[in-house]
Amino acid sequence: MQEHTSSAADQAGAAAAAAAAAPHVNISAYKFITFDDTEEMRPQYQAICAELGLKGTILLTPEGINMFLSGPRGQIDRYLAWVRSDARFADLEVKESYSAEQSHKRMLVKIKKEIITMRMPLIKPEDGRAPFVEAKTLKRWLDNGVDDAGKPVVMVDTRNDFEVDVGTFDNTVDYRIAKFTEFPEVIAAHQGDFAGKTVVTFCTGGIRCEKAAIHMQNIGYDSVYQLEGGILKYFEEVGGAHYTGDCFVFDYRTALDPQLQPTETVQCFVCRAVVTPRQQLSPEYVYEVSCPHCHGKQQPAAAGQRE
Repeated sequence: MQEHTSSAADQAGAAAAAAAAAPHVNISAYKFITFDDTEEMRPQYQAICAELGLKGTILLTPEGINMFLSGPRGQIDRYLAWVRSDARFADLEVKESYSAEQSHKRMLVKIKKEIITMRMPLIKPEDGRAPFVEAKTLKRWLDNGVDDAGKPVVMVDTRNDFEVDVGTFDNTVDYRIAKFTEFPEVIAAHQGDFAGKTVVTFCTGGIRCEKAAIHMQNIGYDSVYQLEGGILKYFEEVGGAHYTGDCFVFDYRTALDPQLQPTETVQCFVCRAVVTPRQQLSPEYVYEVSCPHCHGKQQPAAAGQRE
């Protein structure tokens, strides 16, 4: 028990030191809630972000909100106070990391049909969530190899294949999907593989695994959980236990390590493939020109555009 407490204290101390040393706070947050005035609210979100000098992306959808933003602590806190003044988002939960510069290059407020595209209209997290497991509990399950009921625990990654390649939980099930809309069909086809086991779905921040877990319940999975807050929350609370590699993020940092610090991994400016530090040593990697994944291949004219 003393060793665990020390580890938690070290983790908290490292987070506090990172926050003190970095001038910018990066936040990610989402909430599934009926949001039927997106057109009216969009200019208000645009105005507050412009006023505060924030950068990132906000998605406003009929099923809720999703945001990734970066800015100085004071401006982020003012923005969150403004968002939470809307009763629908008063309990909005936020995950944080820190960086020397803003993690996004521009500010976008978009109206979309879904927070994350799954094309399963019967899935409505607002009507009731799938069971979730918190990071510390999951670590204990993985330490023991079984959940509290003694059932074997299986991790299922709901992210796209290139994200998984940057890092994932040990012994995870990875179906190599290219986009999240492929997940419902593939998980239904493999339902028999999980008989007698407890499944924990996970993703970067919680959105995809929340929808995935609900879908799995709908089609008959009887013991499925989502990892509360996703990989980033797991890193924040317990570090990198049972996880190998880093976590891909959709901003200029590309990947964060278990201490929530940016790594040397990058994305190719041309083909958007993930390029590891080792691959960057290849003569085929030329900044903004090519990487080992696309060297010698013709690329679409707009392929180099990035957020």
